[in-house]
Amino acid sequence: MEKSDLILDYKSHLFDLIKTNNKCEIKELINAIAELFDVKCAIYYAKDIENSEFYRIDYMYNPYYFNINETVSSYTINQLFKKDDYIHQPPTGKQFLSFFNFAFFISEYEMEDGCLFLSIPHHKFKEFSTTDFQHLVIESRNYIYLKKEFKLINQDRKKYIELYQVTDKFHSSMNTDNILFEVIHTLQRVFPEFEYTLMLSTDYSYNPKLPIQSFEYDSIDELAMEAYVSGSIQIATTIKNTRTLLYAPLRGRQGVYGVLQVAALAKHMFEKSDVEFIHLLATTAGNALENAKLYQKSMSSIEDLRLINTISQQLNSRTNLKETIQFLFSQIADAFNVSEIGFVLAQDNQYEILPGSSSIFEENEGRACIDRIYQQFLKKHEPLFISDLHKRYPQYRFRFASIMAIPMVQENSLEGFCVALHEDAYHFTFEMFKLFQSIIHHSTMALVNAMLREKLEKMVITDHLTQLFSKNYLNSRIEQSMKTDRQGTFILLDIDDFKKVNDTYGHQVGDEVLIQVAKLIRKNIRSTDVGARWGGEEMAIYLPEVSLKIGEKIAKRILKAVENHTKPPITISCGISYWSNVSEKVEKLFNRADAGLYHAKHLGKNRIVINH
Repeated sequence: MEKSDLILDYKSHLFDLIKTNNKCEIKELINAIAELFDVKCAIYYAKDIENSEFYRIDYMYNPYYFNINETVSSYTINQLFKKDDYIHQPPTGKQFLSFFNFAFFISEYEMEDGCLFLSIPHHKFKEFSTTDFQHLVIESRNYIYLKKEFKLINQDRKKYIELYQVTDKFHSSMNTDNILFEVIHTLQRVFPEFEYTLMLSTDYSYNPKLPIQSFEYDSIDELAMEAYVSGSIQIATTIKNTRTLLYAPLRGRQGVYGVLQVAALAKHMFEKSDVEFIHLLATTAGNALENAKLYQKSMSSIEDLRLINTISQQLNSRTNLKETIQFLFSQIADAFNVSEIGFVLAQDNQYEILPGSSSIFEENEGRACIDRIYQQFLKKHEPLFISDLHKRYPQYRFRFASIMAIPMVQENSLEGFCVALHEDAYHFTFEMFKLFQSIIHHSTMALVNAMLREKLEKMVITDHLTQLFSKNYLNSRIEQSMKTDRQGTFILLDIDDFKKVNDTYGHQVGDEVLIQVAKLIRKNIRSTDVGARWGGEEMAIYLPEVSLKIGEKIAKRILKAVENHTKPPITISCGISYWSNVSEKVEKLFNRADAGLYHAKHLGKNRIVINH
C-alpha cells in the first residue's frame, strides 16, 4: 500500500524529530501534526493514573482557545472507539468533542494509554484518503514507540555508565563508608524521585550522615526480612497505600550483608529495567562490602597477630609477676578500652585477686563478680562473654553491663582467670572477645611461670611453718635499709615457757602456737615491715623508718595481742634495739636486742626491754 506525499512528508518530519530531539514525544508529535496539517486544536487525553474511570488532558495545542473539557470518562472513550481504534468524522452526541474530526488511540506496549483528538481544517481534511488516515495513525504510533525505545536505550546506557563508574570506584576502595556513599549517590543521580535507606547488619560502623539504619531482626519489615533471607528482590505497597517499597538484598558471594530499601509513590510501578539496575547495583555493592569486610578482617587479623606476638615477646622477657600483670593490664586496657581489669589466681579451691588488678575488685560488688565467675570456672573451663548483663540477669545489681572472662588453664587445671568489664552494654564485640581470649591463652604460660617463680622465691625467703620471712632475708633487708633509710627499729621476741607448751600439749599444738603468734605479728605491722622467724620459738620484726617510740608502741601492741588472742594462752618477751644516722653494723643491732630480750626474761617475762 503506497503512501501519499502527505504521509511521506509527515514520516520524514517525524524521522528528523527522532534524530534531533529528545523532548517529550507526545508534545513533539502534536506540534508536528499541527504544523503540517494546519490543525486548529489538538488534545491528548491520557488515562488518569489515580482514577481509571477518566482520561485527563496530558497536553494540548489550542491557539484558538476552544472550550475543552479537562476530563473525559472512560465510558465515553470506549464508546467512541468501540468499532475501530480511530475515527475520521466528528463524534455524534458529544457536544464538547464535536469540533474534532479525527481521533485515534496511541497505545504503548499493547496498552491503551491515551487518545489524540484533532481538529483538521476542511481544506486539509479533504486531502486525506482513508488510507492516509490509516497511515497517519500507524506512523504516529511508530514514532511514539521508537521515541520510547530510544529513550529507554539512552536511559539504560546512562544507567550502565553509572554502574560501570561505581563498580570501578568499588574496586578501588576498601573503605565501607565510601562504598555506602557511592551506592546512595548513584541511586540519587539515576532515580532522584525515589527515597533510599540502607539497612545493614549490626557489625558495620558507618557515617551517621548517610540514610542508614541497623538491620533489627526482631522489628524489621517482613518483606525486608524475606529479601535478606532469600537474597531476592521484594516489592510491595504499604498498608496505608502511601508508598511502594522495593527491597534489594546486598548480596555477596558468602552471604547477605543488608537490604536496600527504595521508596516510591504508591502509584509508581517499578519498570523491569529499573528493578534490574537496582538489583545489579545492590549485588555489586554487596560484593564490594564483602571484599571490604574481608580486607578489614584480614588487616585486623594481622594487627591482632602483631599484638599477640608483641605481648608474647614482652612477657617472655619479664620474670617478675608484678611487672607481668602491669604490662598485661596496659595492653588489654589499650586494645579493648576497658573500664576495669582483674587478674585472679586460683589455688587449693580458693582464689586470690592479684595486686595490679583494678581497685573495684577490692570492693564488695567487684568481689561478688569475681566469686560468681570463679564458681562457674570451677564447673567448666569455658570463656565467659556477656554483652548485656542487665538484660541477661536483671536480678544482679552491678554497674557493669559488658563482661569478658577467660580462664587460665594448664593441663586441665584452673590456674586463674582474667576478667574485663565495661559499663556500656555491647561494648565488647565478638571479635574483641576472640582477641582477648587469644591474648590470655598466649599469656597463661608466662603468668603461671611468673607466679611459680614468685612462689619459689617466696619459699626460699619464707619459713614454711609460720609463713614469716627467713632470717637471711631479714638480714639482707636490714643491711639495705641501713644504706638508704635514716632510722629503724628491731624487735626480737621469744615465746615464754615454750618447752612447757610442747611438753603439756604436744609438738603439734606447739606448732599451732607458733603459727598464731606469726599471724598476730603480720596483723600488727605494715606491708613494708619485715616479720621473720629467728629460730625455734624466737621471732623478729624490723621496722624501717620507724622511731624507737613508735617501735615500742608496736611491740606493746603485739605483746598484748599474744596474751589475749592465743590458744592455749601464752606470753612473749621482747628486746628492742634502734639505729639512726650512725654507722652501725647489723650484728650490733641484733646483739643489743638479744641482750634486751635476756633482761626481759630475767625480769619475769611477758615484758619489753629497750637496749640503747
